[in-house]
Amino acid sequence: MLNRLLMVKASLLLIVLAKAFSINSPAYAQIIQTNPQQPESFQERMRQQQEERNQETWLRLNLQEPRLVQQQIIQQQQFTRQQQELIRQQRFRLQQEQTRLQQQQFTQQQQLRIQQQQLRQDQQIRQQQQLRLQEQIRQQQLRQQNNNL
Repeated sequence: MLNRLLMVKASLLLIVLAKAFSINSPAYAQIIQTNPQQPESFQERMRQQQEERNQETWLRLNLQEPRLVQQQIIQQQQFTRQQQELIRQQRFRLQQEQTRLQQQQFTQQQQLRIQQQQLRQDQQIRQQQQLRLQEQIRQQQLRQQNNNL
């Protein structure tokens, strides 16, 4: 990429220098001096205009192409950064969801423990009530026996 850019710049420099040397050359000056009054033919003017357009097109393409490549690289980097940011956000959401599920599971376990503890307490209370009832029945039977005697 860098080598290509350097080659384009070197080519442009050579074209500019060649153009400058050809304009400043004694042969060119002689042509101008010997034919100052000679009108250019229509075909010659068209050929020169076409040549100028070709040079402008070549310069524009070779100057703009590196910029376009650089813009494409920048756009690709931006796209990559956006993708990485989306991936980071997705991971963050997944972590949040995992944390929420873990908290939910912990809460359910806590509720289960509390329910089990309440069940045990209820069982103990029933057992105690049953024991009291049995004791009351036994006491009543004893009283009755004592009354019968």
